[in-house]
Amino acid sequence: MTTQHTGTTHVVCLGDSLTSAQVSVDYIKMLKERTAGHPYAFTNAGVNGDLAYNALQRLDPVVAQRPDVVIVLIGTNDANASLSEKNVRMYTKMKQLPRRPTIDWYRQNLTAIAHRLTEETDARVALSSLPVLGEEPGSAPMLRAGEFSEVVKETAAACGTAYLPLYERQTDHLRGCGRTPRIDFRDGRALSSRAAMQHFMLRRSFDSIARRRGLELTTDFIHQNSRGAAMIADVVEEFLRTAGHATSTVRPRGETG
Repeated sequence: MTTQHTGTTHVVCLGDSLTSAQVSVDYIKMLKERTAGHPYAFTNAGVNGDLAYNALQRLDPVVAQRPDVVIVLIGTNDANASLSEKNVRMYTKMKQLPRRPTIDWYRQNLTAIAHRLTEETDARVALSSLPVLGEEPGSAPMLRAGEFSEVVKETAAACGTAYLPLYERQTDHLRGCGRTPRIDFRDGRALSSRAAMQHFMLRRSFDSIARRRGLELTTDFIHQNSRGAAMIADVVEEFLRTAGHATSTVRPRGETG
C-alpha cells in the first residue's frame, strides 16, 4: 500500500548495526541518494548488536508506522554468536537473551517477524539473506553465514515474503575477485573495536580501513565498506523496482576499489 495522504512510499529497514550504520557504511543513505526525486521515505530501524530475537521484541513501533515496504536484514549476530562458546556468552549477556542462540531459535524468531509483518501490516515484506562473515570462501564463518542465509530463504518461501539474495551476491563477488585478506577472522571483535576507533578518533573512512586490511567488502569481516553496502542497496533497490515501485537508475560508486 502507498500512504494515501502523501503519496509517499514508506520503507522501513529493520536490522542490526549493518542497518543502523554507526560502524558500517550506510546503505540507507545510498538508497535515499539513488531514489532522490521519487516519493520514498526511509526509516532506519537498526539497532547495534541485535539478534532476530531482539528485533522481534521491538516490532510494535514498526507495525504502528503502517509501512508500505519492510526490508528485514537480521541474523549476522545470530550466526556470529554460534561460532564459539565465547560468542554465545557475550551475546547472551550483552543482549539479555532468554536462551542460548542457535540456528533453530533464529528460524523461530525470523518466522515470527515475518508472520507479524505480513499479518499486521499491508506492507510488501522482503527478507534478505546475510552478508558474508569473513571474506574467505569455504571458511567456517562464511559457511555459517550461508547456513543462516538458507534459513532466510526457506522462511521467505514459507511465509510468502520476497527473498533478497545478498549472501549469494557477495560470495559470487569474492570468488570472482580472488583476493585473500591479509588478516583472519579469529579476533573479529578486536578488529571491530579498532576499526571504530580509527573511524571516530582518527577520522579514517571505512573504505580506507578496509584497504589497509586488504578487505574487499567489509572493514572487519562483519561491517560493510562502500562496496559491501552498495550490494545491500542493490538488492533492496531491485526489490523496490520489481515490487512496482519505480526508482532512479543512479548508482553512486563507493570509494573502495
